[in-house]
Amino acid sequence: MDIKDIQNLIKFVSRAEVSEVKYKTKDFEITIKTPLGGNEMSYMPQPAVYHTAPQAPGHAPHAPAAAAAPSQPADNASDEGNFVTIKSPMIGTFYRKPSPDKDVFVNVGDEVSAGKVVCVIEAMKLFNQIESEISGKIVKILVDDATPVEYDQPLFLVDPS
Repeated sequence: MDIKDIQNLIKFVSRAEVSEVKYKTKDFEITIKTPLGGNEMSYMPQPAVYHTAPQAPGHAPHAPAAAAAPSQPADNASDEGNFVTIKSPMIGTFYRKPSPDKDVFVNVGDEVSAGKVVCVIEAMKLFNQIESEISGKIVKILVDDATPVEYDQPLFLVDPS
């Protein structure tokens, strides 16, 4: 793990609003602690022997701002007031399928119920299933498959009626 990967990990931890993260591989260990309510972070890398073995690549925790804002005609803006937005609970990469050879979780027009998985977000090689918190019909998918997403970024529009 190089310094750029460590910096990306620190940024990820600060945005994830957790107090402590430990990352450990066969020959490297790092602990990142964040004080409650502060922006200061400290990291304590352990002595390590660096090898060129495959490791989890650091994902840059930034997404294009254009992906967060869908382009809509002004007359549709009043209709969207009736829709509920499913937002990303974390930073990561948005996937519509559980794996490349499987079908998508949901499509536009599909009915969802509370607790139904609508997508996965991969963060540091962990695939987190994102469940719908409401019941309704998917009206719009706001993010392209396999693109980075930010915390609280809108992912889906759902018509709860």
